[in-house]
Amino acid sequence: MLNTPWETGSALYRRLLLSALVITAGGIITAIAGAMLNSDALLYIAMPVIIIGLATHIAGLVVRGRDAKRRHQGHKNP
Repeated sequence: MLNTPWETGSALYRRLLLSALVITAGGIITAIAGAMLNSDALLYIAMPVIIIGLATHIAGLVVRGRDAKRRHQGHKNP
């Protein structure tokens, strides 16, 4: 059995990770559309969307670290 972060992660971690992927992908698609259409407005909209996606991803990493710390402390003190 593989011990991947997805298998051992909490439901909150999984939701944050999927949300981050979707938000970041939406920002990238918006940026590509803005570049293809020569639309500065779309490019300026895409930047904060990508930043929000990355912030969501970082929040997921914090939750994953917190969960790992709790799991580690649980094994340390039986």
